[in-house]
Amino acid sequence: MTTESDAAGAVLAALADPTRRLILDTLASRGEASATALADTLPVTRQAILQHLSLLERVGLVASRKDGRERRYAVRPRQLLDTARWMNQVAAQWNARLATIKRLAEEPDSPRPEAPEPESPESQSPPGR
Repeated sequence: MTTESDAAGAVLAALADPTRRLILDTLASRGEASATALADTLPVTRQAILQHLSLLERVGLVASRKDGRERRYAVRPRQLLDTARWMNQVAAQWNARLATIKRLAEEPDSPRPEAPEPESPESQSPPGR
């Protein structure tokens, strides 16, 4: 695995959790919020929000800044864009491979194994004869 695919894997793993997706959606619509403000609007405790935010920050999906006594969190779109770019590259590679397979399968002069002709019932002798 490459570093790029490792980073994409971490982002996809983080996004696999519906609560983290909800937190990201909420932050994206608000611009920025504290864990307390998020806990006031989401069906999750503040402690759970902090754990999710910690993971999201580790993989680069959110950034935090100190604002007085609290931390404010905001979405960092860079990792999402990098992950989308990696996914598009993988898709392009698979599309090229599949196009090659299709081309080879559809070539009129490509050798194809011939299926054996079924034996007629008359040519088969019954068991025991």
